[in-house]
Amino acid sequence: MTDTTIPAGHRRDAKGRLVPEAQIKPIDRTRDELVHELYVKAEALNKAMREFKLAAFADIAAFVDLSAGEYGVSLGGNKGNVQLLSFDGELRIQRAIAERIVFDERLQAAKELIDECLTEWTVDARPEIALLVQDAFRVDSAGNIRTGNVLALKRLAIEDERWKRAMEAIGDAVQVVGSTSYVRFYRRQANGSYQALSLDLSGV
Repeated sequence: MTDTTIPAGHRRDAKGRLVPEAQIKPIDRTRDELVHELYVKAEALNKAMREFKLAAFADIAAFVDLSAGEYGVSLGGNKGNVQLLSFDGELRIQRAIAERIVFDERLQAAKELIDECLTEWTVDARPEIALLVQDAFRVDSAGNIRTGNVLALKRLAIEDERWKRAMEAIGDAVQVVGSTSYVRFYRRQANGSYQALSLDLSGV
C-alpha cells in the first residue's frame, strides 16, 4: 500500500511527487484553493439537491396516496407519471419515472421475420412500411438500436402471421435494465405556456 502521509511543509502534485510548499508558485496555490473551495460548495449543493429530490418524491407519493384514499383505493410503489397543478394553475409539478430498456437476441428473430414479409410484399404496395422498418432498425451514433422506433412497429395493424410473430418476438426481447426518475417544476407565463425551473434533478 502506498504511504499517503505527507510531510509538513510539502504537497503532493498530480504525478504523486512531494513538492516543498516554498517551491509552489503563488498562482498555483491560489488556483488550488479556488478549485477546492468551489468543489466543496458544489458537493454541498449536490447533497442538498439529492435530499430535496428524495423529499419531493416522498411528498408527491404521499399526496398521490392521500388523493387515492378519497376514492377508497391504495396505490403501491412510486411508478407512474404524475402531474400536479396549483389551485390557480400558475405552478405545475411533474414527476416521471422512465424505464431504460434494451433488446436481447430475440430482436434478431423478429428482424428475420419482418425481412421475410418485406421480401414478399412489393415495395410499391407498401413503401411506407418498408421505410418504417428500415428506420426502426437503424442504430444511433453510439451503435444502439433506437428502442422507441422498434416498439412503434407494434402499433401497425398488420394481419400477416409472420408479422404478428415478429411483434411477439419484439415484446419478448424487451429487457428493463434500469430507470431514470425526475421531478420538474414549471411556472405559467403570460402567453399561457409553462416555463421549466432550471433544475437538473435526474442525475442526483
